[in-house]
Amino acid sequence: MARLAVATSDGFTVNEHFGHAKFFRVYDINQSGYDFIEVRDAVAACQHRLGHDTTRFDKIIELLSDCDALLVQKIGEGAAAYLIAKNVRVFEVSGSIDAVLEKFIADKII
Repeated sequence: MARLAVATSDGFTVNEHFGHAKFFRVYDINQSGYDFIEVRDAVAACQHRLGHDTTRFDKIIELLSDCDALLVQKIGEGAAAYLIAKNVRVFEVSGSIDAVLEKFIADKII
């Protein structure tokens, strides 16, 4: 079993940039399917005029510390490098959450 956090603005599609995400939907997946666990509220890590705030990155890492990976529509190079250095797996994907999770299961990505 794996736990994934999904950046979404509408609850149905992976459509949110990591730095702009105000919440993440958390799912447990296994070979037979997936279950929605909860919504976790976050403070957007990227402030347009102020740029990246690694303190906010750290808060999101802590918020999602029980997750095996983050699914986002987009993540900047600096943010991706920071998360990777902290051993956080991030995947850029898009589409409906259902389709993305089904692909992760079918392709045994996690």
